[in-house]
Amino acid sequence: MELSFLGGPQPQRGVGVVAPFDFALDRELWRWVPDDVSLHVTRTPFVPVEVSLHLARMVSEHETLAEAVRALSAVSPEIVAYACTSGSFVGGVAGERAMTAAMTRAGEIPSLTTSGALLDALGELDARRIAVVTPYTKSVTDALEDYLSEAGIEVSGRSYLGLTREIWRVPYRDVVAMARQAVAGAGAPDALFISCTNLPTYDAIPQLEAELRMPVISANQVTIWAALRAIGREAVGPYQALLDPAARRGPAAMGGVTPTADQPPLASVAPAAPTVAAEAELVAEADVPPEEER
Repeated sequence: MELSFLGGPQPQRGVGVVAPFDFALDRELWRWVPDDVSLHVTRTPFVPVEVSLHLARMVSEHETLAEAVRALSAVSPEIVAYACTSGSFVGGVAGERAMTAAMTRAGEIPSLTTSGALLDALGELDARRIAVVTPYTKSVTDALEDYLSEAGIEVSGRSYLGLTREIWRVPYRDVVAMARQAVAGAGAPDALFISCTNLPTYDAIPQLEAELRMPVISANQVTIWAALRAIGREAVGPYQALLDPAARRGPAAMGGVTPTADQPPLASVAPAAPTVAAEAELVAEADVPPEEER
């Protein structure tokens, strides 16, 4: 049978992604990607350490990232993104810049990180005062706040889960609960940031923007948005303020709304059945004792 009439396949543009060894949300990254772009994903080597500042430093050593970038260079991506929030903010603003430079030198390919993309996204939204949601422990969340403060971003409120493993199992209902807690009672922030590339957010973003009346951005979203923008393409996503200027003129631009304790869950959020992550305590700032540094 003659198949030459089919032509193709169509040319694909490549985005390289370096992810930590425990990254489990490949499918979520793809949801922001247009059809003519492929993601080429590689992972850092396994280390037997729980999520902590120590792990963030270990998986983000320059030589570790350089090896991953060199491996990706075999398929000629146009840009490489390091998809790890804690790993790219743990060294502060200067550390993030040095990390990006080391990756770029290793593969002679333009590179970026999630934390660098976060600052670019906040600049795009003109957000200088934000609320923060993380699945991390207190020490890792503190390090994120320090990074933002160094970059001139004020954190108006925050909420975190205190998890050290299997973050990808957190259900949307827990993300929504943390978001409501982070923005409550602190005056309306300019935006809400949901940290950690292993925390699911895609379907929750437009719903939270509609409820909270502010832009909501997440680690995976800003990573893919920045990588695609660097090669002249646009991320795709349903009514998300960062991706769609029209969305910024809609609910996300209406001014912050303080959630109330009896608010019902969002329509698209929340399986009712319990999950492993649902057992994690939603940590209130005032109740958290200082934890031992890992």
